Amino acid sequence: MIDNYDSYHYSKREIFLLILKGSAFCLIFGILFFDSFLGVLLLLFFLPVYIKREKTNYIIKRKWQLNIEFGDGLSGLSAALNAGYSVENAFYQAILDLKQIYGEKSLIINEFSTIVKKLRVNQNLEDILNDFGERSKVEDIKNFSEIFQTAKRTGGDLIRVIRTTEKTIRDKLEVEREIQTMITGKRLESRIMNIMPCGIIGYLRLSSPHFLDPLYGNIMGVAVMTAMLVCYYAVMLLTNKLIDIKV
Repeated sequence: MIDNYDSYHYSKREIFLLILKGSAFCLIFGILFFDSFLGVLLLLFFLPVYIKREKTNYIIKRKWQLNIEFGDGLSGLSAALNAGYSVENAFYQAILDLKQIYGEKSLIINEFSTIVKKLRVNQNLEDILNDFGERSKVEDIKNFSEIFQTAKRTGGDLIRVIRTTEKTIRDKLEVEREIQTMITGKRLESRIMNIMPCGIIGYLRLSSPHFLDPLYGNIMGVAVMTAMLVCYYAVMLLTNKLIDIKV
């Protein structure tokens, strides 16, 4: 069980690969913009920023995956309840169905297994779902928990509530997928544009080795290239922000 989906702990392999990848970026930018080993070393101080940014991306991807799996989990839960299973057995049946789709180690199977274990020691289902929603920090899961509590307290149709929530989640995910498909071309264009400055500098250094000499090895040149690098990074952040459309 994951205590907080808004936090992420790297494995040793992940942190090693990120350090390796980040160091490669520092080497490339240090050579292209400063033509100096000292420049590479100075850029290495920004390696923690890169690692932290990647952690944010991992968290977003994990929560997105959990939301997708949760929609399928509700589908299996609804089918089991409709077949006459109790709530505890419905979650267990949903786990069996989900294992065929996502395998043994998926996020939703881990969460549903935790729910079954807590139900078997007579914990309140409303509290369990509320805890799940708070830990996941996923809006759809938190909304489902609140709707489920209200329906159970007022004697509402739980199966209908689950089906309605499942449909809402699926519709939302479908819109999100359509948006991602529409902006795929723009995302590719932005990546090409992000690479272009480095490509131009690299081309000039290869084709006209002495053309950029005034920008290296002196204070004014270092200041100009530093300003260019800062602007370059700011533009990259801006383009990523523009294509990050949420539903």
